[in-house]
Amino acid sequence: MEKIPFYKMSGCGNDFILIDNRSGLWSEFETPAFVTAVCREKLSVGADGLIFIEKSASADFKWQFFNSDGSRAEMCGNGARCAARYAVLNGITGTSLSFETMAGIIHAEVHGAVVKTQLSRPRDLQLHQTLEVNGAKLTVHSINTGVPHAVIFSDDLEAVPIKELGAKIRFHGQFQPAGTNVNFIQIAPDGAIHIRTYERGVEDETLACGTGSVAAALVSISLGRATTPATVKTRGGELLKVYAAPAAPPFSEAYLEGGASLVYVGEMCQEAWEYKLEN
Repeated sequence: MEKIPFYKMSGCGNDFILIDNRSGLWSEFETPAFVTAVCREKLSVGADGLIFIEKSASADFKWQFFNSDGSRAEMCGNGARCAARYAVLNGITGTSLSFETMAGIIHAEVHGAVVKTQLSRPRDLQLHQTLEVNGAKLTVHSINTGVPHAVIFSDDLEAVPIKELGAKIRFHGQFQPAGTNVNFIQIAPDGAIHIRTYERGVEDETLACGTGSVAAALVSISLGRATTPATVKTRGGELLKVYAAPAAPPFSEAYLEGGASLVYVGEMCQEAWEYKLEN
């Protein structure tokens, strides 16, 4: 096939390529090579990740989610909102829906460009861990909100070397073999949680991370530094709301609410995944 229809969508600055694969189209392509090729910035469509929408026997649809490096991820909060709105825009489901992920069944409510998703049940909450990084001791909290996350409080979020320190923690022996996403947070005077995230699979800071925002809120609530619903301000400047139930750990339910914007609809030409730079 010479052209592939796709949507480009953004969840708080976390951008994704979405492809309708209910016919099994993408099986013709070699992944993760296809994913890494089309997610290249400036040389192709460019994105933080790619989502294939597929048929499901247990929900309205199923997704296959890939990070920009071609690795699979169990869950992505911002991607989940985009996938839910994509399904509504394309008549795949109604505004109340569920879809299948590696992290379990995700439920969502779509209200225009605002989507509220119920994520998989949070687990593995661990507070006050001490990690040695670059010869210094850090207090790190961790929780799995569909994917593993580490959370570190900071008094000066702008001064944190996100890419360098994030990579050290992401690959730290404490979190092996799977590694972890890393969130640095600061509580603002108005109670909002400001967050910067180093994402596993992207291997860099992103403008937003949905599951990271949920992790930051749940850790903050657990430590008595926030209440539900918690407001999280992403690096891209947008606000997310995180709802926890019950209002203290152990949490049985977590919801993430925020925008999912449609950037453009297009057709991907073959050179988008086959073009390579000359040596």
